[in-house]
Amino acid sequence: MTKSPAIAFSNVGLELGGSTIYRDLSFTVAPGEFVCLLGPSGCGKSTALRLIGDLMPWQSGTVEVEGRTPAQAWESLAYVFQAPRLLPWKNALDNAAFGIEMRRPAESTDARRDKARAELLRVGLGNDMHKMPRMLSGGERQRVAIARALALDPDIVLMDEPFSALDHTTRARLRQQIVDIWEEQRKTVLFVTHDIDEALYLADRIIVLSKKPTVVREIVTVTAPRPRDTERDTALKAQRAHLVSIFDSIEQQEVA
Repeated sequence: MTKSPAIAFSNVGLELGGSTIYRDLSFTVAPGEFVCLLGPSGCGKSTALRLIGDLMPWQSGTVEVEGRTPAQAWESLAYVFQAPRLLPWKNALDNAAFGIEMRRPAESTDARRDKARAELLRVGLGNDMHKMPRMLSGGERQRVAIARALALDPDIVLMDEPFSALDHTTRARLRQQIVDIWEEQRKTVLFVTHDIDEALYLADRIIVLSKKPTVVREIVTVTAPRPRDTERDTALKAQRAHLVSIFDSIEQQEVA
């Protein structure tokens, strides 16, 4: 029996403020797949996550999450945003448990903390659970945010440029860490980025979006084994050159 896609956009049309954002946008994400949404600034990458999370309506077509509407499936999702959005008066452990507290308030404090503790250990913060956000580096705060999402035990993790504000070294370390976690848990990940190298490093498939009105320009499958070296791997270098050429052609297209 064939499983339903984890995420499916079918001919989605979206208008905001009289401007057409999507024009028949269609793509799917399979269960357990790591997919990157790649495209120029302003094309609606983050907006796609909002539709999946039932945070805004669309005008035509369908968006399905595990064969259900976003309103029916929201408990299957967890988010990691560009900013970690930690509560300054809670330590790392209680911040990591906060998502469970909001989603499942009947769950005991001890149970929430046990799950949060396990995820903080997974992201390498076992010795920092007592620290307040101001005591953590930017990369550590983002790892708390990742632990908070994983503590919910979601089927699908939506990640909105979570590493873009970090320095190069921290970004590279967290990219590999999220790959390691994904390989261990095989959750479905939809990861928004505008960084070609990041997409090549992370994704099973890269969905390249056009400028507005946005459609899928191309889908690139990445089969290079992990961990990946985008600087030395010949196949990845060729795919990078191809993606750069797509972006060049997108930039040259006339705005409709």
